[in-house]
Amino acid sequence: MNLPRLKSGDFRYTVYSMQLRSIERASLSQSAETAILAMIVAGDLAPGERINEVHLAERLQISRTPLREALNRLSSEGSVEGRPHYGYFVKALTLEDFEQIYDIRPILDPAALRLAGLPEHQQIARLEKLNQRLLRTRNAETAIALDDEWHLTLLEACPNRVLVGLIQDMMARTRLYELALMRDTKRVAHAGQDHDRIVAALKAGNLDAACAALQMNMQNGKAPIIAWLKSREVRKVSTT
Repeated sequence: MNLPRLKSGDFRYTVYSMQLRSIERASLSQSAETAILAMIVAGDLAPGERINEVHLAERLQISRTPLREALNRLSSEGSVEGRPHYGYFVKALTLEDFEQIYDIRPILDPAALRLAGLPEHQQIARLEKLNQRLLRTRNAETAIALDDEWHLTLLEACPNRVLVGLIQDMMARTRLYELALMRDTKRVAHAGQDHDRIVAALKAGNLDAACAALQMNMQNGKAPIIAWLKSREVRKVSTT
């Protein structure tokens, strides 16, 4: 089938060009979001620091439009703070905030899995493939994306979409902390092993054991993240 060639000035050409620009901007915005998160975790953007959009756009080699889109999303996730007329500021990663946020998913995820029930064979197969991809990755951002996809696939049959929405919100709000965790490839391996235990229980038809293993998976990242946060505080004190 031969498709008609679109020419400049054609309405369809204009729409197509706008779509391409939108896709390109979205990709730039997502890349900027990932880069900003990495800067916060690494300490390149200090807690409480006002983000200079002009300098950051130059550093990331993008325009301010995709940068602002990235900052808006990060503000909604709680990673940065938007202040009207003043701009965006880096939000401090505190132990108190972390403990309040991180203890929620060990409650929500098992409840959603229990509502979802035992998965079909095709869903099990997709979970196993996703976990294999997770175990192969050496990139923290990719590991987080695959881990989130694995958990959402696990819970996709949950009939309570409000509950799943709350879990997705918690995924976004803990992403900064997870980024610090997943930089250690050993933690990625531990997550993969947890997933294997959950799937094994589901294959055996033991929903109770799967929910217990899922709760443990949600709790296993807490201690290393607390250790990381405390080490940041020690470094901060030693440099002041």
